[in-house]
Amino acid sequence: MKLWDKNIKSSEKEYAKIIEAFTIGSDRNFDLQLAEYDIRGSLAHAEMLSQIGLLTLAEWTVLKTALLQMLKKVKEDDFSIAPGIEDIHSQIEFELTQSVGEVGKKIHSARSRNDQVLVAIKLYLKDEIRKIAIFSEQLFKRLQGLSEQHRHHLMPGYTHFQLAMPSSFGLWFGAYAESLTDDLELLLAAYRVCNKNPLGSAAGFGSSFPIDREFTTEKLGFKTLNYNVVYAQMTRGKVEKIVAMALANLAATLGKFSYDVCLYMNQNFGFISFPESLTTGSSIMPHKKNPDVFELVRAKASKIQALPNELSLLINNLPSGYHRDYQLTKEILFPEIDNLKNCLQILDFMLQHIMIKENILQDEKYKYLFSVEAVNREVLSGMAFREAYKKIGIEIERDQFHPHDSLAHTHIGSMGNLATEKIKENFYKIFNKIFQ
Repeated sequence: MKLWDKNIKSSEKEYAKIIEAFTIGSDRNFDLQLAEYDIRGSLAHAEMLSQIGLLTLAEWTVLKTALLQMLKKVKEDDFSIAPGIEDIHSQIEFELTQSVGEVGKKIHSARSRNDQVLVAIKLYLKDEIRKIAIFSEQLFKRLQGLSEQHRHHLMPGYTHFQLAMPSSFGLWFGAYAESLTDDLELLLAAYRVCNKNPLGSAAGFGSSFPIDREFTTEKLGFKTLNYNVVYAQMTRGKVEKIVAMALANLAATLGKFSYDVCLYMNQNFGFISFPESLTTGSSIMPHKKNPDVFELVRAKASKIQALPNELSLLINNLPSGYHRDYQLTKEILFPEIDNLKNCLQILDFMLQHIMIKENILQDEKYKYLFSVEAVNREVLSGMAFREAYKKIGIEIERDQFHPHDSLAHTHIGSMGNLATEKIKENFYKIFNKIFQ
């Protein structure tokens, strides 16, 4: 059963099956994730139809009861797309008609599958962005807690993979917490783009029915509308791409952090470790404790960062209006949303068990990390910076440099003043807007 079904000659039914198998592909699997949102959209649409007189109050009551029962089945994971049904939208209308008779056929008045799908996708993406924000918050709190816990534990800082200056685990963990704050900014922007109602745009050119788009906007919890009906349809693909950009930015933070962890677990660094049960071994090397979790997070993060480019290649050469190409956005984006949520959760879990090596900088090989501190002390004593730089450089060249490991970093954002509360304040300013 298809929403657009027409009578096909018996002699051409085999051809239709071939076309159907190709055009539907794996779309039905992803459609099930939209079931709840399609039903919510149908409830708002049907209630609006009753408000403008296209459905009687009795018909609306019948439809509402049937749709709510269907929604209950979806939430209990007791809902599926039957063989021969094209998609979730056809399945819902088919079940309605089976359940309540002819009134079920009225629900598609003043609506196209185009705006029906758009509504479901936007509602789905809104919910998923909120879930990602919650998982990001959990990781943020974990990183901030570790930052405060290890604020006085020093570690080497690197530039160009070369020893640079003293850093601290407090700075390292805190840096990634603040990175999540900026990542949340893009998530919020994506959420705001999703938070506009396209329902009523129909096939992309509006409707001759006297529909009330502001009514459905309020009922569905959208902040506002996509006003222009042509543009409402143009947001298909564009919305997914904007969300993908936000996900990619967040994934980049997780990938970079995971790379750091893999590096710092290496025996040549040995800054951090994890219980053996959280690492993997080698089939031939009994000493190995491999950081497979972090390597996979790094790899998954790279896949997620490819999303905007993949979606761009899919949609960039399309004119306005709906095209079947957009169907593929689901199979590109939906699995990576789940991957990102899994990465956020596993990192939070792993960090509950991280172990930090103390007194790292007491090792002789790290003495040159304190060269800048030595230069700064000379400057504070009255020497010009360039003269101080030259003086310490000569001492290093002649192997006469003797570091003082006392540090006095007091400005905001430094290892002695992590600004944890300021970063937290900024994070929640953004976070709370997603849930307003």
